[in-house]
Amino acid sequence: MDPETPASAFNIDGDAKRVVPAPGIPPVVNGFDENAVEAALRLKDGGDAAKITVISMGSGFVMDVMKKPLSMGADELILIDDEALSTLDAYATAAVLAEAIKKVGEYDVVLCGRQASDWDQAHVPLGIAEMLELPCVTLAQNIEVAGSGIVVQRALSDGYEVVEAPLPALVTVTNELGEPRYPTLRGIMQASRKQPTRWSTADVGLDAEALEPKLTLTELFIPVSDNQVEVIEGEDDADAGRNLALRLREERLI
Repeated sequence: MDPETPASAFNIDGDAKRVVPAPGIPPVVNGFDENAVEAALRLKDGGDAAKITVISMGSGFVMDVMKKPLSMGADELILIDDEALSTLDAYATAAVLAEAIKKVGEYDVVLCGRQASDWDQAHVPLGIAEMLELPCVTLAQNIEVAGSGIVVQRALSDGYEVVEAPLPALVTVTNELGEPRYPTLRGIMQASRKQPTRWSTADVGLDAEALEPKLTLTELFIPVSDNQVEVIEGEDDADAGRNLALRLREERLI
């Protein structure tokens, strides 16, 4: 779902405990995942021999949207397409993606967006790293491969820190990396001719029992704001300021 969806178009099905897709607003690739694709492309642009495989899971994929990483320059797109994947929690999502990564074969770096730009949980990348037994570096704003390891600048609130980890490793990428590149016309044309590889949950060796949620969602609702505002007036700004101070003292706020 597009995180820029206006509040007026955002609806929730309280009984089903799910967000209702807004009519007329097409889905988009998670912005942080686009940052991860950009990070992979920069590694490849830097001379590192690399094959970039993009993996996504769900159901009812919109191909024009899902092919955007291919048009940016990724080499392969794998879609785990199954109706059973539309209501997974973070644990099951991580399990499906971890098994898909294993099925792909050898890999050096697993790049993920720092979090989903709608639910903002950031659970899935950490779960994948745990399941694959990989070192995990989060909030990367720059990534370099150095020999048999990786050097990552981690974004902090007041700067950054440099972290090194052996390969293979999992890295989550933040928007401090910079804007993802725009697909070129040539890239769009090439992507239009590529067909994604499609797998089911059975193809990655998972059954219904493995997809059972570990998290129970008890309630989902749009918060209601009931803030009350009192306007303090005066003959001029100075008088209004004095009246405000008196009102705050009455409420024992100052």
